[in-house]
Amino acid sequence: MKRFLRSVTVFSVLFIFIFVSINSQNKVIYKKKTKFPLLDSIVKEREKKADEKNKLTGIIIEKNKEIKKNNEDMEMSLSTDLKGVFPPASTNDFNSVFHFKPVAQYYTSTCWSFSATSFYESEIFRLHKRKIKLSEMWTVYYELLAKAKRYIKERGHSFISGGGETNGVNRIWKEYGVVPAEVYTGLFEKNKKHDHIPVMKEIKKYLDFVQENDLWDMKENTAHIRLILDKHLGAPPASFKYEGKIYSPKTFFKEIIGLNMDDYCSVMSTKYFPFYSKQEFKVPDNWWHSKDYLNLPLDVWYDVIRRSIKSGYSIVIGGDVSEPGKVGASDISFIPSFDIPERYINQDSREYRIYNKTTDDDHGIHLVGYKKKAGKDWFLIKDSGRSARLGKFKGYYFFRGDFVKLKMLTFTIHKDMLRNILPKIK
Repeated sequence: MKRFLRSVTVFSVLFIFIFVSINSQNKVIYKKKTKFPLLDSIVKEREKKADEKNKLTGIIIEKNKEIKKNNEDMEMSLSTDLKGVFPPASTNDFNSVFHFKPVAQYYTSTCWSFSATSFYESEIFRLHKRKIKLSEMWTVYYELLAKAKRYIKERGHSFISGGGETNGVNRIWKEYGVVPAEVYTGLFEKNKKHDHIPVMKEIKKYLDFVQENDLWDMKENTAHIRLILDKHLGAPPASFKYEGKIYSPKTFFKEIIGLNMDDYCSVMSTKYFPFYSKQEFKVPDNWWHSKDYLNLPLDVWYDVIRRSIKSGYSIVIGGDVSEPGKVGASDISFIPSFDIPERYINQDSREYRIYNKTTDDDHGIHLVGYKKKAGKDWFLIKDSGRSARLGKFKGYYFFRGDFVKLKMLTFTIHKDMLRNILPKIK
Protein backbone atom coordinates (compact mmCIF):
# COMPACT_ATOMS: atom_id res chain seq x y z
CA MET A 1 0.00 0.00 0.00
CA LYS A 2 2.80 2.39 0.90
CA ARG A 3 4.57 1.48 -2.33
CA PHE A 4 1.40 2.27 -4.27
CA LEU A 5 0.96 5.62 -2.55
CA ARG A 6 4.60 6.44 -3.22
CA SER A 7 4.12 5.65 -6.90
CA VAL A 8 0.99 7.78 -7.07
CA THR A 9 2.82 10.64 -5.41
CA VAL A 10 5.76 10.41 -7.81
CA PHE A 11 3.40 10.21 -10.78
CA SER A 12 1.44 13.20 -9.50
CA VAL A 13 4.56 15.29 -9.04
CA LEU A 14 5.76 14.31 -12.53
CA PHE A 15 2.36 15.12 -14.00
CA ILE A 16 2.27 18.47 -12.29
CA PHE A 17 5.83 19.24 -13.51
CA ILE A 18 4.96 18.32 -17.11
CA PHE A 19 1.70 20.26 -16.96
CA VAL A 20 3.39 23.34 -15.55
CA SER A 21 6.22 23.08 -18.06
CA ILE A 22 3.85 22.88 -21.03
CA ASN A 23 1.74 25.74 -19.84
CA SER A 24 4.63 28.03 -18.84
CA GLN A 25 6.18 28.56 -22.38
CA ASN A 26 7.41 32.18 -22.87
CA LYS A 27 5.16 34.37 -25.01
CA VAL A 28 6.22 37.33 -27.20
CA ILE A 29 5.06 40.64 -25.82
CA TYR A 30 5.72 44.25 -26.81
CA LYS A 31 6.40 46.98 -24.33
CA LYS A 32 7.54 50.54 -24.58
CA LYS A 33 11.25 50.92 -25.16
CA THR A 34 13.17 51.66 -22.03
CA LYS A 35 14.45 55.22 -21.94
CA PHE A 36 17.52 56.43 -20.17
CA PRO A 37 16.94 60.09 -19.35
CA LEU A 38 20.52 60.68 -18.31
CA LEU A 39 21.92 59.34 -21.58
CA ASP A 40 19.24 61.20 -23.52
CA SER A 41 20.28 64.45 -21.85
CA ILE A 42 23.88 63.82 -22.90
CA VAL A 43 22.77 63.26 -26.50
CA LYS A 44 20.68 66.45 -26.46
CA GLU A 45 23.60 68.43 -25.08
CA ARG A 46 25.88 67.01 -27.74
CA GLU A 47 23.39 67.85 -30.51
CA LYS A 48 22.86 71.33 -29.10
CA LYS A 49 26.59 72.03 -29.19
CA ALA A 50 26.82 70.59 -32.71
CA ASP A 51 23.89 72.76 -33.83
CA GLU A 52 25.52 75.84 -32.35
CA LYS A 53 28.80 74.96 -33.99
CA ASN A 54 27.15 74.26 -37.34
CA LYS A 55 25.15 77.46 -37.09
CA LEU A 56 28.32 79.44 -36.46
CA THR A 57 30.08 77.60 -39.29
CA GLY A 58 27.13 78.35 -41.58
CA ILE A 59 27.26 82.04 -40.69
CA ILE A 60 31.00 82.12 -41.40
CA ILE A 61 30.53 80.27 -44.70
CA GLU A 62 27.77 82.60 -45.85
CA LYS A 63 29.80 85.63 -44.79
CA ASN A 64 32.79 84.42 -46.80
CA LYS A 65 30.56 83.67 -49.78
CA GLU A 66 29.34 87.26 -49.63
CA ILE A 67 32.92 88.56 -49.34
CA LYS A 68 33.98 86.41 -52.30
CA LYS A 69 31.03 87.60 -54.38
CA ASN A 70 31.76 91.23 -53.54
CA ASN A 71 35.41 90.70 -54.48
CA GLU A 72 34.40 89.04 -57.73
CA ASP A 73 32.00 91.88 -58.51
CA MET A 74 34.85 94.32 -58.01
CA GLU A 75 37.38 92.36 -60.08
CA MET A 76 38.67 94.04 -63.22
CA SER A 77 40.67 92.75 -66.15
CA LEU A 78 43.24 94.84 -67.94
CA SER A 79 42.01 95.90 -71.36
CA THR A 80 42.62 98.70 -73.82
CA ASP A 81 40.86 101.42 -75.74
CA LEU A 82 40.73 101.17 -79.52
CA LYS A 83 42.49 104.41 -80.41
CA GLY A 84 44.18 104.11 -83.78
CA VAL A 85 42.67 100.70 -84.48
CA PHE A 86 40.63 100.50 -87.67
CA PRO A 87 39.43 96.92 -88.09
CA PRO A 88 37.31 95.63 -90.96
CA ALA A 89 33.64 96.54 -90.52
CA SER A 90 32.26 93.01 -90.60
CA THR A 91 32.99 89.37 -91.41
CA ASN A 92 31.78 90.08 -94.96
CA ASP A 93 34.77 92.38 -95.54
CA PHE A 94 37.15 89.43 -95.49
CA ASN A 95 38.05 87.13 -98.34
CA SER A 96 37.32 83.86 -96.58
CA VAL A 97 37.39 80.14 -97.28
CA PHE A 98 34.44 77.81 -96.85
CA HIS A 99 33.78 76.93 -93.22
CA PHE A 100 30.78 75.90 -91.19
CA LYS A 101 29.33 78.42 -88.78
CA PRO A 102 31.10 78.65 -85.39
CA VAL A 103 30.29 76.00 -82.78
CA ALA A 104 30.72 76.72 -79.06
CA GLN A 105 32.85 74.43 -76.92
CA TYR A 106 31.12 75.63 -73.71
CA TYR A 107 32.57 74.24 -70.46
CA THR A 108 35.37 72.17 -71.98
CA SER A 109 39.07 72.52 -72.73
CA THR A 110 38.66 71.09 -76.21
CA CYS A 111 39.40 74.12 -78.41
CA TRP A 112 42.09 71.97 -80.08
CA SER A 113 39.42 69.58 -81.40
CA PHE A 114 36.90 72.27 -82.39
CA SER A 115 39.49 74.30 -84.28
CA ALA A 116 41.21 71.36 -86.00
CA THR A 117 37.89 69.72 -86.92
CA SER A 118 36.78 72.99 -88.49
CA PHE A 119 40.09 73.19 -90.36
CA TYR A 120 39.72 69.70 -91.84
CA GLU A 121 36.09 70.39 -92.78
CA SER A 122 37.41 73.33 -94.81
CA GLU A 123 40.09 71.09 -96.31
CA ILE A 124 37.48 68.50 -97.34
CA PHE A 125 35.62 71.23 -99.20
CA ARG A 126 38.79 72.69 -100.74
CA LEU A 127 39.93 69.30 -102.02
CA HIS A 128 36.66 67.48 -102.73
CA LYS A 129 33.95 70.18 -102.74
CA ARG A 130 31.98 68.28 -100.11
CA LYS A 131 30.36 69.92 -97.09
CA ILE A 132 30.55 67.41 -94.24
CA LYS A 133 30.07 68.52 -90.63
CA LEU A 134 32.19 66.25 -88.44
CA SER A 135 32.01 65.31 -84.76
CA GLU A 136 34.38 67.15 -82.42
CA MET A 137 33.52 64.91 -79.47
CA TRP A 138 34.40 61.72 -81.32
CA THR A 139 38.02 62.84 -81.34
CA VAL A 140 37.82 64.09 -77.74
CA TYR A 141 36.61 60.66 -76.56
CA TYR A 142 39.56 58.82 -78.05
CA GLU A 143 42.06 61.50 -77.07
CA LEU A 144 41.00 61.21 -73.42
CA LEU A 145 41.27 57.43 -73.71
CA ALA A 146 44.77 57.76 -75.19
CA LYS A 147 45.81 60.16 -72.42
CA ALA A 148 44.58 57.75 -69.77
CA LYS A 149 46.44 54.85 -71.39
CA ARG A 150 49.69 56.80 -71.38
CA TYR A 151 49.08 57.84 -67.76
CA ILE A 152 48.63 54.18 -66.83
CA LYS A 153 51.67 53.10 -68.84
CA GLU A 154 53.84 55.79 -67.23
CA ARG A 155 52.48 55.04 -63.74
CA GLY A 156 51.10 58.53 -63.29
CA HIS A 157 54.02 60.37 -64.87
CA SER A 158 52.05 61.82 -67.76
CA PHE A 159 49.87 64.88 -68.30
CA ILE A 160 46.11 64.37 -68.30
CA SER A 161 43.53 67.10 -68.80
CA GLY A 162 40.96 68.17 -71.37
CA GLY A 163 43.51 70.22 -73.31
CA GLY A 164 45.49 69.05 -76.30
CA GLU A 165 47.22 70.02 -79.51
CA THR A 166 45.54 70.27 -82.89
CA ASN A 167 47.77 67.63 -84.50
CA GLY A 168 46.27 65.15 -82.04
CA VAL A 169 43.30 65.07 -84.42
CA ASN A 170 45.57 63.66 -87.16
CA ARG A 171 46.72 60.90 -84.84
CA ILE A 172 43.21 59.96 -83.69
CA TRP A 173 41.67 59.94 -87.16
CA LYS A 174 44.45 57.78 -88.55
CA GLU A 175 43.86 55.22 -85.81
CA TYR A 176 40.09 55.34 -85.27
CA GLY A 177 38.60 57.14 -88.26
CA VAL A 178 35.92 59.78 -87.73
CA VAL A 179 32.13 60.20 -87.88
CA PRO A 180 29.66 62.92 -88.89
CA ALA A 181 28.53 65.36 -86.20
CA GLU A 182 24.98 63.99 -86.08
CA VAL A 183 26.24 60.45 -85.46
CA TYR A 184 28.14 61.31 -82.28
CA THR A 185 27.40 64.50 -80.32
CA GLY A 186 28.94 63.61 -76.94
CA LEU A 187 25.60 64.62 -75.40
CA PHE A 188 22.70 62.53 -74.18
CA GLU A 189 20.11 65.28 -74.43
CA LYS A 190 19.29 67.45 -77.42
CA ASN A 191 20.23 71.12 -76.99
CA LYS A 192 22.25 70.36 -73.86
CA LYS A 193 25.57 72.21 -73.56
CA HIS A 194 28.96 70.55 -73.18
CA ASP A 195 30.27 70.42 -69.60
CA HIS A 196 33.37 68.28 -69.10
CA ILE A 197 34.06 69.15 -65.47
CA PRO A 198 32.24 66.00 -64.21
CA VAL A 199 33.97 63.59 -66.62
CA MET A 200 37.43 65.00 -65.92
CA LYS A 201 36.85 64.87 -62.15
CA GLU A 202 35.76 61.24 -62.34
CA ILE A 203 38.70 60.22 -64.54
CA LYS A 204 41.14 61.96 -62.20
CA LYS A 205 39.53 60.45 -59.10
CA TYR A 206 39.77 56.95 -60.56
CA LEU A 207 43.37 57.33 -61.71
CA ASP A 208 44.36 58.82 -58.34
CA PHE A 209 42.81 55.77 -56.66
CA VAL A 210 44.74 53.43 -58.98
CA GLN A 211 47.99 55.25 -58.26
CA GLU A 212 47.50 55.45 -54.49
CA ASN A 213 46.77 51.73 -54.27
CA ASP A 214 49.24 50.54 -56.92
CA LEU A 215 46.46 48.92 -58.96
CA TRP A 216 48.09 49.40 -62.36
CA ASP A 217 46.60 47.05 -64.94
CA MET A 218 46.30 48.37 -68.49
CA LYS A 219 43.39 46.13 -69.48
CA GLU A 220 41.32 46.66 -66.33
CA ASN A 221 42.16 50.36 -65.98
CA THR A 222 41.36 51.09 -69.63
CA ALA A 223 38.04 49.26 -69.37
CA HIS A 224 37.11 51.42 -66.38
CA ILE A 225 38.11 54.63 -68.20
CA ARG A 226 35.86 53.58 -71.07
CA LEU A 227 32.98 53.12 -68.62
CA ILE A 228 33.50 56.67 -67.36
CA LEU A 229 33.68 58.10 -70.88
CA ASP A 230 30.60 56.13 -71.98
CA LYS A 231 28.72 57.36 -68.92
CA HIS A 232 29.41 61.04 -69.63
CA LEU A 233 29.89 61.25 -73.41
CA GLY A 234 28.18 58.14 -74.72
CA ALA A 235 29.70 55.08 -76.36
CA PRO A 236 31.10 55.77 -79.84
CA PRO A 237 29.26 53.88 -82.61
CA ALA A 238 30.91 50.95 -84.37
CA SER A 239 28.89 51.63 -87.53
CA PHE A 240 26.34 54.10 -88.84
CA LYS A 241 24.34 55.01 -91.93
CA TYR A 242 25.43 57.92 -94.10
CA GLU A 243 23.67 58.82 -97.35
CA GLY A 244 21.97 55.44 -97.40
CA LYS A 245 25.10 53.32 -96.87
CA ILE A 246 26.52 51.66 -93.77
CA TYR A 247 30.02 52.74 -92.76
CA SER A 248 32.40 52.09 -89.92
CA PRO A 249 34.31 55.16 -88.70
CA LYS A 250 37.41 53.92 -90.53
CA THR A 251 35.67 53.21 -93.84
CA PHE A 252 33.90 56.57 -93.62
CA PHE A 253 37.24 58.30 -93.15
CA LYS A 254 38.84 56.40 -96.01
CA GLU A 255 36.01 56.47 -98.54
CA ILE A 256 34.21 59.74 -97.78
CA ILE A 257 36.63 62.10 -96.02
CA GLY A 258 39.49 61.29 -98.34
CA LEU A 259 42.23 63.21 -96.52
CA ASN A 260 45.83 62.07 -96.27
CA MET A 261 46.73 63.14 -92.74
CA ASP A 262 50.43 62.86 -93.60
CA ASP A 263 49.96 65.82 -95.96
CA TYR A 264 49.67 68.21 -93.00
CA CYS A 265 52.52 69.82 -91.14
CA SER A 266 52.63 71.64 -87.81
CA VAL A 267 54.90 74.67 -87.68
CA MET A 268 56.37 76.74 -84.82
CA SER A 269 58.86 79.59 -84.46
CA THR A 270 61.29 79.69 -81.54
CA LYS A 271 65.01 80.38 -81.13
CA TYR A 272 65.16 77.55 -78.61
CA PHE A 273 65.74 75.10 -81.48
CA PRO A 274 67.64 75.38 -84.78
CA PHE A 275 65.51 76.75 -87.59
CA TYR A 276 64.53 74.44 -90.44
CA SER A 277 64.51 71.41 -88.17
CA LYS A 278 61.69 69.31 -86.73
CA GLN A 279 61.46 69.46 -82.96
CA GLU A 280 59.17 68.92 -79.97
CA PHE A 281 56.71 71.68 -79.10
CA LYS A 282 57.46 71.83 -75.38
CA VAL A 283 54.11 72.53 -73.74
CA PRO A 284 51.98 70.33 -71.43
CA ASP A 285 49.22 69.88 -74.03
CA ASN A 286 51.73 68.16 -76.31
CA TRP A 287 51.42 65.33 -73.82
CA TRP A 288 52.67 62.63 -76.21
CA HIS A 289 55.82 64.70 -76.92
CA SER A 290 55.35 64.97 -80.67
CA LYS A 291 58.58 66.00 -82.37
CA ASP A 292 56.98 66.74 -85.73
CA TYR A 293 56.92 70.54 -85.44
CA LEU A 294 58.83 72.31 -88.19
CA ASN A 295 60.68 75.28 -86.66
CA LEU A 296 60.87 78.35 -88.90
CA PRO A 297 62.15 81.92 -88.47
CA LEU A 298 59.37 84.36 -87.58
CA ASP A 299 59.36 86.23 -90.89
CA VAL A 300 59.09 82.96 -92.83
CA TRP A 301 56.57 81.55 -90.35
CA TYR A 302 54.34 84.60 -90.70
CA ASP A 303 54.72 84.71 -94.48
CA VAL A 304 53.44 81.13 -94.75
CA ILE A 305 50.31 82.12 -92.84
CA ARG A 306 49.63 85.15 -95.00
CA ARG A 307 50.38 83.40 -98.32
CA SER A 308 48.26 80.41 -97.36
CA ILE A 309 45.07 82.25 -96.53
CA LYS A 310 45.47 84.52 -99.56
CA SER A 311 45.81 81.39 -101.68
CA GLY A 312 42.61 79.83 -100.32
CA TYR A 313 44.22 77.58 -97.70
CA SER A 314 42.87 77.99 -94.18
CA ILE A 315 45.05 77.38 -91.12
CA VAL A 316 44.47 75.96 -87.65
CA ILE A 317 46.52 78.12 -85.31
CA GLY A 318 47.16 78.30 -81.57
CA GLY A 319 48.80 80.45 -78.96
CA ASP A 320 48.16 82.98 -76.20
CA VAL A 321 44.86 84.86 -76.11
CA SER A 322 44.95 86.05 -72.48
CA GLU A 323 45.90 89.58 -73.48
CA PRO A 324 44.59 93.12 -72.89
CA GLY A 325 44.53 93.58 -76.66
CA LYS A 326 41.95 90.83 -77.04
CA VAL A 327 38.67 92.75 -76.83
CA GLY A 328 35.78 90.33 -77.11
CA ALA A 329 33.06 92.96 -77.02
CA SER A 330 34.58 94.52 -80.15
CA ASP A 331 35.51 91.21 -81.84
CA ILE A 332 39.14 92.26 -82.28
CA SER A 333 42.64 91.31 -81.08
CA PHE A 334 45.72 93.48 -81.53
CA ILE A 335 48.87 94.51 -79.64
CA PRO A 336 48.31 97.84 -77.84
CA SER A 337 51.08 100.43 -78.06
CA PHE A 338 51.52 100.34 -74.27
CA ASP A 339 52.60 96.68 -74.61
CA ILE A 340 55.09 96.94 -77.45
CA PRO A 341 55.01 99.11 -80.57
CA GLU A 342 54.43 97.04 -83.69
CA ARG A 343 57.80 98.00 -85.24
CA TYR A 344 59.58 96.33 -82.31
CA ILE A 345 57.87 92.98 -82.74
CA ASN A 346 60.50 90.53 -83.95
CA GLN A 347 61.93 87.10 -83.18
CA ASP A 348 63.58 88.33 -79.97
CA SER A 349 60.62 90.19 -78.47
CA ARG A 350 58.49 87.14 -79.25
CA GLU A 351 61.08 84.81 -77.68
CA TYR A 352 61.30 86.92 -74.53
CA ARG A 353 57.58 86.48 -73.94
CA ILE A 354 57.73 82.74 -74.59
CA TYR A 355 60.60 82.44 -72.11
CA ASN A 356 58.93 84.40 -69.29
CA LYS A 357 55.58 82.68 -69.90
CA THR A 358 53.66 85.85 -70.80
CA THR A 359 53.10 84.09 -74.10
CA ASP A 360 51.76 80.63 -73.44
CA ASP A 361 49.85 77.95 -75.29
CA ASP A 362 46.25 78.31 -74.18
CA HIS A 363 43.86 78.33 -77.15
CA GLY A 364 43.34 76.80 -80.60
CA ILE A 365 41.43 78.64 -83.34
CA HIS A 366 40.72 78.43 -87.07
CA LEU A 367 42.03 81.17 -89.35
CA VAL A 368 39.52 81.39 -92.22
CA GLY A 369 39.89 84.80 -93.89
CA TYR A 370 42.16 87.74 -94.76
CA LYS A 371 41.77 91.48 -95.33
CA LYS A 372 44.32 94.25 -95.87
CA LYS A 373 43.12 97.53 -94.44
CA ALA A 374 45.00 100.79 -93.89
CA GLY A 375 48.28 98.97 -94.47
CA LYS A 376 47.55 96.35 -91.79
CA ASP A 377 46.99 92.60 -92.11
CA TRP A 378 43.72 91.44 -90.60
CA PHE A 379 42.76 87.78 -90.21
CA LEU A 380 39.25 86.40 -89.73
CA ILE A 381 39.28 83.90 -86.87
CA LYS A 382 36.63 81.27 -86.18
CA ASP A 383 36.68 80.70 -82.42
CA SER A 384 34.84 78.15 -80.24
CA GLY A 385 35.68 80.03 -77.01
CA ARG A 386 33.20 82.00 -74.89
CA SER A 387 34.75 85.44 -75.35
CA ALA A 388 34.11 85.20 -79.10
CA ARG A 389 30.42 85.48 -78.30
CA LEU A 390 30.60 88.81 -76.49
CA GLY A 391 30.58 90.99 -79.58
CA LYS A 392 28.49 91.56 -82.66
CA PHE A 393 29.93 88.72 -84.73
CA LYS A 394 29.25 85.62 -82.65
CA GLY A 395 32.04 83.06 -82.83
CA TYR A 396 34.47 85.32 -84.70
CA TYR A 397 37.46 87.52 -83.97
CA PHE A 398 39.40 89.88 -86.18
CA PHE A 399 43.12 89.37 -85.42
CA ARG A 400 45.51 92.09 -86.50
CA GLY A 401 48.84 90.93 -87.89
CA ASP A 402 50.88 92.10 -84.90
CA PHE A 403 48.82 89.92 -82.56
CA VAL A 404 49.51 86.86 -84.73
CA LYS A 405 53.24 87.60 -84.93
CA LEU A 406 53.73 88.14 -81.21
CA LYS A 407 51.20 85.84 -79.52
CA MET A 408 50.50 82.85 -81.79
CA LEU A 409 52.85 79.91 -81.34
CA THR A 410 52.02 77.15 -83.82
CA PHE A 411 49.89 76.44 -86.86
CA THR A 412 49.04 73.47 -89.07
CA ILE A 413 48.84 73.75 -92.84
CA HIS A 414 48.76 71.54 -95.92
CA LYS A 415 52.30 70.81 -97.05
CA ASP A 416 51.52 72.37 -100.46
CA MET A 417 52.18 75.74 -98.83
CA LEU A 418 55.60 74.54 -97.61
CA ARG A 419 56.95 73.22 -100.89
CA ASN A 420 59.75 75.78 -101.05
CA ILE A 421 60.60 75.19 -97.38
CA LEU A 422 60.50 71.42 -96.84
CA PRO A 423 63.69 70.78 -98.88
CA LYS A 424 65.57 72.98 -96.39
CA ILE A 425 64.77 70.77 -93.40
CA LYS A 426 67.93 69.54 -91.75
